[in-house]
Amino acid sequence: MRRRIFSATASTLALGMLIPLTGCGGSGEDAGDGSTLRLVAAEYGDGPATSSKAFWDKVSADFTTANPGIKVEVQLLPWADIDREVSRMVKAGKAPDMALMGSYSDFAAQGKLYSAEELLSVTAEANFLQPLAEAGSVGNTLYGLPFVASSRLLFYNEALFAKAGVSAPKTWSDLKSAAKALKDKGVKFPYALPLGPEEAHAEAMIWELSNGGGYADSSGNYSLASDQNIETFRWIKDNLVSPGLTGPTPPSQLNRADAFAAFLRGEVGMLNGYPSLAHEARAKGIGVGTVAMPVSDTLGSGENPPVVGVADWMMAFKQNGKRAEIGTFMDFVYQDKNLSDFAGRYHLLPSTVSAARTPAGGGGLDKNDEFFLTALRGAQLYPVNDPSWVTVSDTIKRNIGRAVEPAGDPKTVLEDIAGKANEASKKH
Repeated sequence: MRRRIFSATASTLALGMLIPLTGCGGSGEDAGDGSTLRLVAAEYGDGPATSSKAFWDKVSADFTTANPGIKVEVQLLPWADIDREVSRMVKAGKAPDMALMGSYSDFAAQGKLYSAEELLSVTAEANFLQPLAEAGSVGNTLYGLPFVASSRLLFYNEALFAKAGVSAPKTWSDLKSAAKALKDKGVKFPYALPLGPEEAHAEAMIWELSNGGGYADSSGNYSLASDQNIETFRWIKDNLVSPGLTGPTPPSQLNRADAFAAFLRGEVGMLNGYPSLAHEARAKGIGVGTVAMPVSDTLGSGENPPVVGVADWMMAFKQNGKRAEIGTFMDFVYQDKNLSDFAGRYHLLPSTVSAARTPAGGGGLDKNDEFFLTALRGAQLYPVNDPSWVTVSDTIKRNIGRAVEPAGDPKTVLEDIAGKANEASKKH
């Protein structure tokens, strides 16, 4: 039976560490005694100086001070490994009590998770931003508790735009004209189009939404090969890739991390990004303009399709039967000060209405982050609440770039992806 899916998941919002870290004296997979909770969390830092360990050490210590009978052990794993490792733990009968990672619905479908209703007060459950709560729900039940989130907007290098004599684009035609002008001025990547296997599903969905398409139809079923989506990739291929407006690296080989690095070197005129990239660029002295993704000329500049939103998910496993203790910890970690502290460390957005109003320090979000938060409130997320999404997203990531290759046919590529998605969906 098809579940209603909401069309941005399994998101690697930050780079992972290569070595698992353990906080508060935690060790391997022993579930511990009744007074110890084990959390396996993704590492959001890119080195010891930015490791998430400092945050979790403080939160777990503060929690135990407030709740002397409960200790929390935190194990950090790289983004590249955490989904696989947590799945392995669950299958081996050694599930952690909680996990913070990019996907949850497969565990929910297996009946492995506590619902938010079993863990949080009604007020706390109602505090999540609406698009995130929808994406974290299977049916009408919230299983994936959104922790931190982001939205995607179009970034442009203000200095390069001034040199080319162009302004922020509002439509695809505007974007194409700006890209031409940037190329004429010698910009290496007029528009960076990362359709490589790292995160092609994000770039693809951004473009699809801007033409009235997306990954799901109004009934919540996959619509990967819709007429709008096919038209979108035909336009990209004919108007950006073929004329050489996407730079020297073929889009199917350009990963997000490489596109971001080129932007920070001043080699990119435009790309889609999230808050942390804007902060990094400004720290390097690069003036960054931020606008909503330009819309197709079919829709017109007066249309406002949703932007892509991305979230990471906290989940609680039933296996060890520690519902009361987990609920106590969830209430603590989701306090505004803790959620805002974590989000602020990585220039992400807190997932709750109250934390978004009063971030760490009480100073409020800066102007840049406010823009992303406004976009997030009306964003569309990946269909993370469909158990087949992990497989479907991997299929998109590995194949969608072929749609804009010289010999590629968008219709054939999208129909091939849609067929594989339908097969994956039937298995669930």
